[in-house]
Amino acid sequence: MKFGIFYELQLPRPWHDGDELKLYQDALTQLETADRLGYDYAWVVEHHFLEEYSHSPAPESFLAAASQRTRNIRLGHGIFQLTTNHPARVAEKVAVLDLLSRGRCEFGMGESASITELTPFGRDMETKREVFEEAVRAIFPMFTKIGTEHHGKYFDIPLRNVVPKPVQKPHPPLWMACSQLPTIERAGRCGFGALGFQFVSADAAHAWVHAYYNAITKRLNKLADYVINPNMALVSFFMCAKTDEEARARADGATFFQFALRYYGASQNRQRPAPGTVNMWDEYNKWKRENPEAQETAVRGGLIGSPETITRKLRRFRTSHIDQVILLNQAGKNSHEHICESLELFAKEVMPEFEVDPEHEAWKAGVMSGAMKLEEIDTEAFRDRYGKLAVNVAPRVAAG
Repeated sequence: MKFGIFYELQLPRPWHDGDELKLYQDALTQLETADRLGYDYAWVVEHHFLEEYSHSPAPESFLAAASQRTRNIRLGHGIFQLTTNHPARVAEKVAVLDLLSRGRCEFGMGESASITELTPFGRDMETKREVFEEAVRAIFPMFTKIGTEHHGKYFDIPLRNVVPKPVQKPHPPLWMACSQLPTIERAGRCGFGALGFQFVSADAAHAWVHAYYNAITKRLNKLADYVINPNMALVSFFMCAKTDEEARARADGATFFQFALRYYGASQNRQRPAPGTVNMWDEYNKWKRENPEAQETAVRGGLIGSPETITRKLRRFRTSHIDQVILLNQAGKNSHEHICESLELFAKEVMPEFEVDPEHEAWKAGVMSGAMKLEEIDTEAFRDRYGKLAVNVAPRVAAG
């Protein structure tokens, strides 16, 4: 099992001069720490205009900086929005990061999930999948061919040589953002690694792994000429401390993360309110005061606890044959010191048990070769992206 760390670069209000500077510098230090401790991946999102929830509009710049402070950790676009970026610019930026990192770039792709992000770039919810798929077809020849051109519905690109080319040949490993079970299956059909931005139980993970690997082995239908990447990764809330009680006390950011997702998720097309009209941190604390039991329940989910508790939970995930667990502990107002201590303790007391897993490698080889047939599990019971212990909240304001 591989382990990654995940960054939305959250910054709840109130905001003060220097807060964003500290946010970015602390996150780079955390990546440097993770690299030293032997973590496998660092994933950084691309989001635009999402106050408090994500201050990460230029992951290529952040990852480029991280490439100069790390040596081994894989640096992942988790994800590049193909709907709000020109295909040639995507190919250029991915190649540059691969060069700067000496071949450690991971290329995750996605569409964006809200009109707040799409509309300013001239995109909409109705056509975003078409745009995404056309962008995929345009991008991949750019990594390998001296000259390429593309003439489609959404992009018209004359014959040009896109330079530079990436270190990894023919291109960095490919991933796709998956926020729901149908997109997990879609990633499998396309041959992309699945970046599962869900927060699910081990039982749900088992069902989703089967859905993904059945899609990639039985229903593969690539969008372009690229090398497939059969890998399934799931994000989990994370905080490791000496005791369960201490970890839960330090993991308030996980509940803020869930609250923000739920708060906006019920809005039409996930549209956010007008700038400056909602203080999400205040709304969150109001919800906590009104729902103390729900808040307590939420921090009992995910990988939040002592090394012993987290190890026990990971053993269940290992039986599901997850390839990678992505740990989210930069969330809400979780402190830099607690995040670094959590990474240190987990690496020392939990990771060693899972670093070598010949049983999983044998299982995966059997599935991909066709020697092992996976049952088609009924996934209807496992479609909630948040998990049973997650907070449940309705928006308090109409979308602006």
